Amino acid sequence: MRIKYKNRALQFNLFFGIVWLAFFGLKLFFAENMHWLDYGWLIISAAYFAIYFYHKKYAYRTIENGFLNVNGPFGKTLNLTEIKRVKKFAGDYILKTNNKKVTIHTFAIDPDSSAALNEALKELNVEWE
Repeated sequence: MRIKYKNRALQFNLFFGIVWLAFFGLKLFFAENMHWLDYGWLIISAAYFAIYFYHKKYAYRTIENGFLNVNGPFGKTLNLTEIKRVKKFAGDYILKTNNKKVTIHTFAIDPDSSAALNEALKELNVEWE
C-alpha cells in the first residue's frame, strides 16, 4: 500500500519550480550581463523540480510485505510485527517499537491514503495511546 502525498503539496513544489525558472528566464532575457549569483535561481528551480518528481515517483510512506518503509534520503524500515504502541498526537501517528520511532504526519497525506492507513493501523494488535 502506498501512502501518497497530497496533491496540494506536490503542486506547491511544481509551482515554485516554475516561478524560480521564470525569474531566471526573465533575468536571462532582459539583463545585459549575468552575474554568477543569478544562476542560483536556476539551481533553486531545479531543486523544486527534483523534489516534485521525487515525491511524485516515491510515496510518502509504503506498507509492503509486513514492513513500513519511510521513503526519503535517509529512510527507515519498520517491521509491523515489532510495533508495540501507536500514539495519535495532534493528528500525527507515532509508531513505536523497542528501539525505533516513526512519525507519520497526516497533514501531508492524500485523504484516500489516509483512510487506508487508518484501516491498516487498526488491524495491528497494539496498544493505542
